[in-house]
Amino acid sequence: MAQILVVDDEVGIRELLSEILADEGHTVSLAENAAAARKLRSEKRPDLVLLDIWMPDTDGISLLKEWSAGGLLTMPVVMMSGHGTIDSAVEATRVGAIDFLEKPIALQKLLATVKKALKHEVAPHKPPLTLNAFARSPLLKDLKKRLEQAAANTSVLLLKSASGSIAEICARTLQAPKTPWLDLSASSAPLTQEMLENASGGIMFIADLTLLGKLQQKNLAFALERLSRYHIQLVAATSRPLTVLQESGWDAGLVARLGEVWVALPLLSTHPDEVPEIAVLLLSHLIERHGVPTRYFSSAALNALRLHRWQGEWPELLAAVKNLALSALEEEITQEDVNELLQLEEETASPQPPALPLFNQPLREAREAFERMYFEHHLKIDGGNMTRIAERTGLERTHLYRKLKQLGIHFGKRGEEAEATPVPDTLLE
Repeated sequence: MAQILVVDDEVGIRELLSEILADEGHTVSLAENAAAARKLRSEKRPDLVLLDIWMPDTDGISLLKEWSAGGLLTMPVVMMSGHGTIDSAVEATRVGAIDFLEKPIALQKLLATVKKALKHEVAPHKPPLTLNAFARSPLLKDLKKRLEQAAANTSVLLLKSASGSIAEICARTLQAPKTPWLDLSASSAPLTQEMLENASGGIMFIADLTLLGKLQQKNLAFALERLSRYHIQLVAATSRPLTVLQESGWDAGLVARLGEVWVALPLLSTHPDEVPEIAVLLLSHLIERHGVPTRYFSSAALNALRLHRWQGEWPELLAAVKNLALSALEEEITQEDVNELLQLEEETASPQPPALPLFNQPLREAREAFERMYFEHHLKIDGGNMTRIAERTGLERTHLYRKLKQLGIHFGKRGEEAEATPVPDTLLE
């Protein structure tokens, strides 16, 4: 029979699922959070993972993305949720989950899903996108050379004017084949010596330094002292000046260490002629690796992308290409599709709340007030869709939920799910 890993933060659900699956002859391992799941996935090499979406340290979809990005999604994964939504199910499927179970889970539904999942053949892992795919772009070809040259002379490399997906593309470019990948911002658990040993010879990545919490900053300081010992390359990104970190209470020595060697991403706004080629390659990547419908740009659409003022720079372009791939009604993406999308973006971005009163507040209070207006704005224009808000803001879902809670912003389904935890004896119908 199979080796099954059950990941859920509720002890009653873990134990009940374990009993049912053990009665069917399976060997079951239990994890209460993402940190334990990572460890058991490495030790047990499970044939199947049942993974809860909402967990206290790292949410299930973020963990699924982490495994997928690191080439660790070598087993079928079935997501579980107390109050599943279509958005969550669709996103989980796109990332790599093969099915979705909504709690309370009927006994027959559970057994049928497990049986089906164990017969599922996991598709071979597709390598992540790197700058090697953009060899036809002189701009990105030059960036690749700069990155490799800088990384060859330091174990700590800062990416300026970068965050999120474009930062990961750069970091993946520096990752040698079949070497470990450790995303330091994906977990709020303490970093251990064992985790560093497992990452030996690989890349430690931080998508945006400004989003790290206090514990993650301690993890970073802990890692910096041991990078050379384990031959780990740290690649950290930020879209804000490093002075912002010091103003928010970061250790001055830590900030200075991060800023010793850096490479700045070129600005799209000053290289408009490069945009069409980059957009075509990004679209090809989405089609090949993320299962979006087959699409191609018309010449007029590419010209419209070239003429657009990319004030949001790389994150704006990546988001635009993805949205066009998903929203275009025909196989050909037309100039009208591009104009409609970019015009909508400009219209939703144009009305800004008055900032003048913020200037009369202390810095900490002004920053908090701005962040509250910022997230309330995105909650409004995206109708509370947490998937789209995470993409727009460049935040991992776990960090997004934490930030909204810190700011006292009600964010609907997630909060309702936290309050609606089913008791163990109602798990099965």
